[in-house]
Amino acid sequence: MLPKMFNFGSKKIQPQSCSSTQPRRDIGVDGTSCSEGYHLRDKDMGRIHRAASIGNEAKVEELLLQKKYEIDEPDKMNRTPLHLACASGYPDVVSLLVERNCSLNVCDSENRTPLIKAVQCQQEECVGILLSHGADPNVVDTTSNTALHYAALGDNTTIAVKLLEHHADIEAKNQEGYTPLLLAITEHNEEMVDFFLKNGANVNACDNSKRTALMIAVSTEPTSIVNLILQYNIDLSFQDNDGWTAEDYALVSGIPVHRELVLQYGKRQLNQLPSANISRPDGASDIGFTLGKPALDKEGQDIQKSHCTGPKRNQSRKD
Repeated sequence: MLPKMFNFGSKKIQPQSCSSTQPRRDIGVDGTSCSEGYHLRDKDMGRIHRAASIGNEAKVEELLLQKKYEIDEPDKMNRTPLHLACASGYPDVVSLLVERNCSLNVCDSENRTPLIKAVQCQQEECVGILLSHGADPNVVDTTSNTALHYAALGDNTTIAVKLLEHHADIEAKNQEGYTPLLLAITEHNEEMVDFFLKNGANVNACDNSKRTALMIAVSTEPTSIVNLILQYNIDLSFQDNDGWTAEDYALVSGIPVHRELVLQYGKRQLNQLPSANISRPDGASDIGFTLGKPALDKEGQDIQKSHCTGPKRNQSRKD
């Protein structure tokens, strides 16, 4: 059987980070404006939504006192003033709305809560306000991504710490079966990979295709993430839905150092076999594992190598 190209999910259903941690508030001649995480058009919003999106705390308070708008009034995209204040990074407006008992876990048209928007846009102060007042970190959007999945895309571990302190599920899986750790690996986010591993993320967790963290990591650069993962208890016997092990992935990746690292890890585990205690996703332990398929020779002569220089998510794995 020929090796298969790697497919690590469609971008369409993966969470997207904001393009910058700084909010943009530029209004164009066509009446549209941009807020990180949202495309804003005047015709989609009421006055209170526009005020919240530009941080006009006094106007928001005035409209609430006049009772011209409900505090959780949705605009045409089901965004509340709290969504817009969080996405744009205005903690004063967020505090005003929270203190007036707005709904914390209300969802927009993509089932994203204000907390998810604050995390997506790396608005740390807004995240802290929401969590301290009881926002639920485990609500999922339309593709089952949680706030912690969005944190996995950024480089602010402080936000991830806050989420974990408020009982965010570190093993939550999105629509493709990615935990925050697996998502950080597919995005080559080394800092977040290190953070999740140090905070107890399951290194042997699998996606919907039964691909482990190591299988994903060895398929592409960088090698530093592979080295991070191999500091933990890896079960090399795991196979994906097509019967491929991490060594197989490393072999066909075209990155020799990755296969060598996996082989060396396996040899160390063999030497420690009497005391081996490999962690498994189901919590069980097993000291038995293999180092790949007998059909693959040392030099890979029967294997047509495929070279992966990055996560080619739109490419199918073919025989």
